Amino acid sequence: MRTNLLEHRYGENVIVFDSLHLNTLLTELSSKDTFQPQINRIVRRLYSSLFSLILDRENGDKGVTVDTRMATFTPKGTLQTKVLDDQTRWVIVDLARAGMIPSEVCFDEANEVLDATRARIDHVFINRKVDENEQVIGTDVSGNKIGGDVEDALLLFPDPMGATGSSIADAIGIYRDQVEGTPRKVICAHLIITPEYLRRITTDFPDVAVYALRVDRGLSEEEVLATIPGERWDEEKGLNECHYIVPGAGGLGEIINNSFV
Repeated sequence: MRTNLLEHRYGENVIVFDSLHLNTLLTELSSKDTFQPQINRIVRRLYSSLFSLILDRENGDKGVTVDTRMATFTPKGTLQTKVLDDQTRWVIVDLARAGMIPSEVCFDEANEVLDATRARIDHVFINRKVDENEQVIGTDVSGNKIGGDVEDALLLFPDPMGATGSSIADAIGIYRDQVEGTPRKVICAHLIITPEYLRRITTDFPDVAVYALRVDRGLSEEEVLATIPGERWDEEKGLNECHYIVPGAGGLGEIINNSFV
């Protein structure tokens, strides 16, 4: 029987979903033959589904009793069930520019199913900084708009591509060093990640939860690709010389915005 989780050896805080439905959409998004407006439509669908899965695992629940429409006719029409705890607090961080649509989708979804006063979206303007060889050497942060503390919040970073981990690491650092309060948990939500990204994040932030729909290690040797992901982690490679993901989906920050700079 097929499970919806990928077997791997990256650690218990890394969750990679193994969904045929979502992989079908992600494969279409990754294709060189897919263009706007399909690109942003697919990104929205993928993040709606991904955030739904994260809510189920991280949000917490509560019991409710609800009279259904059939309660008019019979006492058996009263439903007792569990739903999401609508008082859970979420702070969702837009890492502009690739994270703009994903964060908006997650924020809107949170407002649909939770108390609308319990979700907030922040904005951090960050981009990769490269050297003369186009290799990532850090990030440039040009500003942020952070709407308050993060005390007891689930702090979510929805960023499509987890490549080197530089942007996520520096963004987490902003909240750790500059924002008041201690979050209940820090969660990173990606479409595609690399072994290199996972090495950086799990080393620097061992308590952070990483969720993804696919892990790409396409530049690894064939014998490494034949093993369970993470089994020969040190030999896995998913980044090219310019630190783009292979096979990947290209630079989604550029592709989503039709702005190739």
